[in-house]
Amino acid sequence: MGKALDAEVIVVGGGPAGASTAWALAREGVDVLVLDKAKFPRDKICAEYLSPQASRVLADMNVLDEIESTRPAHLAGMRVRAPNGQTADGEFVANHGFHPFRDYGLAIRRTILDEIVLRGACSAGARVEESVRVTELLTDDSGRVVGVVTLAAGGRNRPLRSRYVVGADGLRSVVGRRLGLVRTSPIWPKRIALVTHYKNVSGVGDLGEMHVDYDGYFGIVDVGGLMNVAVVVPMSRAREIGEGRTEFLEQWIASRPHLVERFVGAERLTPVRATGPFASESRRAWARGATLVGDAADFFDPFTGEGIYAALRGGEMLAPFLADALRRPEREEGRILAGYDAARRREFGGKWKIERIVGMAIAYPYFMNNAAKTLSRRKDMADTLVGVAGDFIPAKVVLNPRFLFTLFISSALKN
Repeated sequence: MGKALDAEVIVVGGGPAGASTAWALAREGVDVLVLDKAKFPRDKICAEYLSPQASRVLADMNVLDEIESTRPAHLAGMRVRAPNGQTADGEFVANHGFHPFRDYGLAIRRTILDEIVLRGACSAGARVEESVRVTELLTDDSGRVVGVVTLAAGGRNRPLRSRYVVGADGLRSVVGRRLGLVRTSPIWPKRIALVTHYKNVSGVGDLGEMHVDYDGYFGIVDVGGLMNVAVVVPMSRAREIGEGRTEFLEQWIASRPHLVERFVGAERLTPVRATGPFASESRRAWARGATLVGDAADFFDPFTGEGIYAALRGGEMLAPFLADALRRPEREEGRILAGYDAARRREFGGKWKIERIVGMAIAYPYFMNNAAKTLSRRKDMADTLVGVAGDFIPAKVVLNPRFLFTLFISSALKN
């Protein structure tokens, strides 16, 4: 007889990916246990932006009304400034014929969002243990994952057994690394981000802002009264930044006239923290007895603001496959989990291609300048791009060769 299980499924990580997975599994009647090393509410380095379609998942989880009660910012779209100073605005509500779940995206502190979403999972029947760090995976004699080893408060090791383990533990996933599934993408470029919060930044409206420069980019977004401020630069500058994260970010602002005038009288309220390198990917999002979801499986770059929606949607997608695997003989799990991986690639594959195209355009200002020039003249194209980034327009609309040629090349040919 096998050893007693502590849960049918153990989810490592209580952020949006873990919470949505746990919620969907609990709704299927699965005994699910969420483990997180933090004590909630906890902060998370993030752009803190949710696309319009993220609200659909939050509504299904019955937490959207509570999130709205905290007065998050409502975003109408995005503004992009190219290195040459050309600016283009794209909005979610437009004449392209596509309609989002809501007319706006949300921007909200992770200290607020994550606690609410995790409580939603608890309301559905999931169990949660906080301040519990997963350090290793348990495997049987055949190498199949059968649980985790945790380090609880007080330094005590505790094994927990389950039928499946879900790695929802972010960019530096313990689950993914222990299984050898995750690697830094060989596709150049790789970037790191410095993130903080300010108040009293002038001129911030209902558009998220991305200011692309010749050596990185700078983002500003209202997250409900505070401004999430981030600078993203190539990984090659990490040594230059060193421990001087605050000085680096402040110097970035001070050296750019279009930014410095907006920070006159602004006050930084949180420490400048670093995250990255990005461009992490999994060769596949499962192994025997385990799966990956959210940033633990893939995260390319924060420019398009994909992380939270992909986390919520990914957990929602994963749960039915795991529930099916739990009902069937173990010999069928490979087929079932491979089906999850294929579904995930169908769902997100087009967006991954666009993220990489945008990432290369950022790295080569010639293309970003041409794109901004085109988008400033073609509001329809700007709105379409923002709709794809907002997760309600299919990526294939932008991946059309004619669209890409017009975006990056045609304006240059007219000069």
